[in-house]
Amino acid sequence: MKTDIEIAQEATPLNIMEIAKAEGIDPKYVEQYGSNKAKISYSLLKDEPDRKNGKLILVTAITPTPAGEGKTTTSVGLADGLHRIGKKVAAALREPSLGPVFGIKGGAAGGGYAQVIPMEDINLHFTGDFHAIGAANNLLAAMLDNHIYQGNKLRIDPKRITWKRCVDMNDRQLRNIVDGLGRRVDGVTRPDGYDITVASEIMAVFCLATDLKDLKERLSRIIVGYNYDNLPVTAGDLKAAGAMTALLKDALKPNLVQTLEHTPAFVHGGPFANIAHGCNSVLATKMALKLNDYVVTEAGFGADLGAEKFCDIKCRMTGLKPDACVVVATVRALKHHGGVAKADLNTENLAALEKGLPNLLQHVENMTQVYGLPCVVAINKFPMDTDAELKLIEDKCHELGVNVVLSDVWAKGGEGGVDLANEVVRLCESENHFRFAYDAGEPIEQKINDIVTKVYHGDGADFSAEAKKQIRRLTELGFDNLPVCMAKTQYSFSDDQHLLGAPRGFRVTIRNVKVSAGAGFIVALTGDIMTMPGLPKVPAAENIDVDEDGRITGLF
Repeated sequence: MKTDIEIAQEATPLNIMEIAKAEGIDPKYVEQYGSNKAKISYSLLKDEPDRKNGKLILVTAITPTPAGEGKTTTSVGLADGLHRIGKKVAAALREPSLGPVFGIKGGAAGGGYAQVIPMEDINLHFTGDFHAIGAANNLLAAMLDNHIYQGNKLRIDPKRITWKRCVDMNDRQLRNIVDGLGRRVDGVTRPDGYDITVASEIMAVFCLATDLKDLKERLSRIIVGYNYDNLPVTAGDLKAAGAMTALLKDALKPNLVQTLEHTPAFVHGGPFANIAHGCNSVLATKMALKLNDYVVTEAGFGADLGAEKFCDIKCRMTGLKPDACVVVATVRALKHHGGVAKADLNTENLAALEKGLPNLLQHVENMTQVYGLPCVVAINKFPMDTDAELKLIEDKCHELGVNVVLSDVWAKGGEGGVDLANEVVRLCESENHFRFAYDAGEPIEQKINDIVTKVYHGDGADFSAEAKKQIRRLTELGFDNLPVCMAKTQYSFSDDQHLLGAPRGFRVTIRNVKVSAGAGFIVALTGDIMTMPGLPKVPAAENIDVDEDGRITGLF
């Protein structure tokens, strides 16, 4: 059986100018990065504001498990399936982060015969977007510490600095550090730390900005700490926003690539969904919608994280509205939620499957009842799935009035996504009652409780003394009308990763609340969620290599 990277390397991509031409993009907007990737100028949106938007399809999934769900694979295969049935379509996806690529996941550009290419470039340096984001983040950190060293005119309290440096790598060693050691001229000694680049607020700002002007304004609002009067100090106060924007101006242009079947794909931005809002850039989504009749986009992890934030944050801020939703599941993953060990997932087990099915049904019910979206379940097919298992899933979903479609895109590419494509086209014309899970004008505590009770189906949220204090201060500063971004484990509806399935009778503990003023949301941290992951015992990096001809292996 060929690996993902072998399949991708055997493909013959079209020149990216051919893909751009098929998209109807004037060459003056195209900046080529070699022959098979390009950046598209955001001026296209400004110059052609009256183009009608296509239909927006949101792909989400059940709660992730070690068995895998294949959300990106399904997104790519669905786009190829829509292409095969004659629709003008593009995918709008997130860029992979180097941390997970070298950590647990390996490549993250789809799989099998449903991939975006060039997968090695996309998974590694691509067009340098993440490097630009990291540079802008660390420029702000350098200017902050330099300001303190040079006399601290803004009276920044070194003990109340909230801004961290970042690097796009899983490196637990950098979570907590002390810097400024050495001579007096080497800076002010203080505790510090690193986030992974995808957890930087600049990544969230980058993905929510609508143009360069909006980007600069958002960057200027970023809070880096507080002064001795307990008032926020911003990047604008440090006069850093202009230089940060200069570092990001080219990165902000969406990236255009293609699938194995030459379907256009805009791959741009990538905030983590368990830490940030987990969606690709607004600019890439809007550009794809202006150029196509259908756009397939994904949101990170399960629907309780990425899809919730797609709806409650991205759509709320931009006016976007999904026309249909796809919830991806696998028989194997549902059996894992039913208590089956990973080694035994290939054996038919209807009892465990039935026990794990509430996880899928709860995600589906959230999308249809909480958010009011027409929805289909896509079963990402594995060869060992039995007819009895597939029928059980179908019957249970039909009880909710939701269709189930088998997706065989990993093995068959777009051909295996045709049935799903036809169902999605039907859903896009059906009744749609899209709404948010909460009112942004509610108090911060109420918004968090709404998410916990309506989306997670918990009994409510408990707030630490520190979180209550932070909420009071953020309310005094006028940030209480912002949407909420929950920082929570991806492995459970709850804040305890060991509670699988669809748990009940739990409460979620909010230990810390902060504002991402540039991004425009409140962040509520739960459990032991961390903004700098570590590498596993056996990192994926150990299997990645390159030969004397420059051919990379091991990226899945």
